Amino acid sequence: MASLMENLVDVLDKECALYEKLLGLSSQKTSIIVKGDLEALAKITDEEQYVVGDIQTLEKKRIEAMTDIANVLNMDVNSLKLTDLIRVLEKRPDDQKKLTVQRDRLSQVAGNVRRVNGQNQELLKSSIEMVQFEMNIIQASKTAPQTANYSRAAGTTGDRLGYTSGGFDAKQ
Repeated sequence: MASLMENLVDVLDKECALYEKLLGLSSQKTSIIVKGDLEALAKITDEEQYVVGDIQTLEKKRIEAMTDIANVLNMDVNSLKLTDLIRVLEKRPDDQKKLTVQRDRLSQVAGNVRRVNGQNQELLKSSIEMVQFEMNIIQASKTAPQTANYSRAAGTTGDRLGYTSGGFDAKQ
């Protein structure tokens, strides 16, 4: 049981370190989004994908460790949570403390990653809205107001001042 606990604490420690690395990359991404540097954004997104892949690998190891511990303790594997395991370890205060520290650290770092990613998401939404706004302005500037030319049916003809549908006139 002791080696299983050490293995779980080690996996959680490595997972925390990767989440801290992901937090650093996400924080860097914020300034890159503000600058609008698409090349740097693509590069940092690739780095994040590698870290997320490593986190997923460690997550599988964590699930395996929790499964082994649940089997030793004769508990349901699917419902066993870290908080339950901490409560079960009352008679082993050293293991209980190590596990509590790692759980709290992981919870805090994951919360910070969620917060920074939420900010980045809002910045990206704002950037997209700004691009759409600018595109609408560009399209509107190409469309001149309608003339006051009337047809025989007493409606406007829909002609536009200075409007040409093409960009090249071959007759000139």
